[in-house]
Amino acid sequence: MLDVEVIADPAAAVIALDPIRNRLLAELTEPASAATLASRIGISRQKVNYHLRALQEHRLVAEAGERQWGGLRERLLLATAASYVVSPSAMGPVATDPGRTHDRLSASYLIALAARAVREVGDLWATARAKDKRLATLSIDTTIRFRSPAERAAFTRDLSDAVTALAARYHDETDPQARGYRLMVAAYPAPQEETKCP
Repeated sequence: MLDVEVIADPAAAVIALDPIRNRLLAELTEPASAATLASRIGISRQKVNYHLRALQEHRLVAEAGERQWGGLRERLLLATAASYVVSPSAMGPVATDPGRTHDRLSASYLIALAARAVREVGDLWATARAKDKRLATLSIDTTIRFRSPAERAAFTRDLSDAVTALAARYHDETDPQARGYRLMVAAYPAPQEETKCP
């Protein structure tokens, strides 16, 4: 089971977002049979099987073995990931695109950049997994509490200068074999519940 799966197929996104199927995915963090799931969520085993087939057709659940129960043999199924995110590519031509946003300081531009990262990294990761390779990435996540807007502006200048200096030091335009990496630095107000002091 993957930690997270990026859903790029629009039909798979529709399947995963259905409330009953979404609940089944949440229940399938451990292998379970249709009968077990039916008793947990309160619908018939036949309906559960119908929804499980749809999830399996879109590779959102997979067989995890069988077990004997009384005189019956039950299939055990497991979600393919612990959590899912829908790639903007599932939206087709109306998917968000940073190139269509002109204000680089706007929330819409930040959302478009984050969406592009989901789409691109999701595609690269799927390709790497198909080749049984790792995908080299770097993620930094922290929260900074500024005492004033002036300090936030000073931090922004310092960070900009540091990134510019690092890019100038390590960027090599002369090597045709060099692999380009996207660097995205973002800052936005943390949700209120994350900023409260204990």
